[in-house]
Amino acid sequence: MKLETQLSPPQKPTFMRWWVCTLLFFATTINYVDRQVLAILAPQLQKEIGWTEIEYGYIVTAFQLSYAVGLLLAGKLIDFLGTKRGYILSIIIWSLAAMSHALARTAMGFGIARLALGIGESGNFPAAIKTIAEWFPRKERALATGIFNSGSNIGAIAAPLLVPVIALNFGWQWAFIITGLLGFIWLFFWIKMVHKPENHPSVNAAEAKLIKTDTDFDDEKSASLWDIIRTRKVWAIAIGKFMTDPIWWFFLYWLPKFLNTTYGLQLDKIGVPLIVAYLIADVGSIGGGWLSSKFLQMGWSLNAARKTTLLVCALLVVPIYWVSGMAQLWPAVLLIGLGMAAHTGWSANMYTLATDFFPKKDVGTVVGFIGMSGAVGGMLMASATGHLLEATGSYKSLFVVAASMYGIALLIIHLIVPDIDAVKS
Repeated sequence: MKLETQLSPPQKPTFMRWWVCTLLFFATTINYVDRQVLAILAPQLQKEIGWTEIEYGYIVTAFQLSYAVGLLLAGKLIDFLGTKRGYILSIIIWSLAAMSHALARTAMGFGIARLALGIGESGNFPAAIKTIAEWFPRKERALATGIFNSGSNIGAIAAPLLVPVIALNFGWQWAFIITGLLGFIWLFFWIKMVHKPENHPSVNAAEAKLIKTDTDFDDEKSASLWDIIRTRKVWAIAIGKFMTDPIWWFFLYWLPKFLNTTYGLQLDKIGVPLIVAYLIADVGSIGGGWLSSKFLQMGWSLNAARKTTLLVCALLVVPIYWVSGMAQLWPAVLLIGLGMAAHTGWSANMYTLATDFFPKKDVGTVVGFIGMSGAVGGMLMASATGHLLEATGSYKSLFVVAASMYGIALLIIHLIVPDIDAVKS
């Protein structure tokens, strides 16, 4: 009898990691919807409540301050609790804080609500980046990060669609309440769907093997925050975030006011330009992650892939230098969108550097620290912007700063870490 050996085809990895990435995308979307509501309503609330540009700057600063402090604590807390429980705690706090804005009647009241929102929202990125490190091999992390980070732009798109409709029909208070409820809907899916990849019933052996491609030393004791901040590599990312995150915060909180002041757009007309700008930004987030991952697939070194992508993003920001001198709305919106796209591509790769430089067990702490650095930069930018606009009424110097920061930041990153491959985890 002739024996025939039949070889079964190799097992293909399942796609559970991408469903997890989808949940991270929606969490980040809700995160940005909740923080964007105030920016969209700001021109109306400024007239109704009567705050000054300086007071609005302080309201924004209140969020940045608590967000910065929260990030420093949230990263370590999420490393301790784990991503599932850490995310649950974070989104409950920020959803309740978002809804509490409806109770505010003074600039001080909004400042207190923003303080609470910053504490809750500070858990999103440490938890999301740590989840990416747990669920994705290094070659896929930049793309996965770009995809979930694009939720920040979708959130900023959804907010101009939802908020004016709710505010004009039901009152501005309901805009905060309804958007705040979205987080509790997300919680149901997160609790039901997400477990550790090695124990997940929907992860087959091939996907588990793929996830474990870049095994780091999970059996070692987690590093302390002091050990982490003594390394050059964490300061490379932290300084880069400190210099460039404020530009994103500027767009997030002052773009609606810029469009209102410069082009006379009211609440019922401001949605479309904001949506276009953030749609362009969304392309940048996914594109920046894809480009970096593509370079790696082509055989480029980690150093060349990450830094070339950062350079492309830095160059694409430069044209916003000319925005403040434009008399026409749409050329300005398109250039702003390009600058925002460059930032989101930059941000996706900056977060991915944290997973390149550090083992998974420390990623939450690292992302918390670098996020805090970005938030401190944003806090300083917010206060300075409020004082500058109150004194001059001109946005020109702000766009000049925005156009130049990324190139300077990349130079500093390169000087601190000349070769990423030599210091990766």
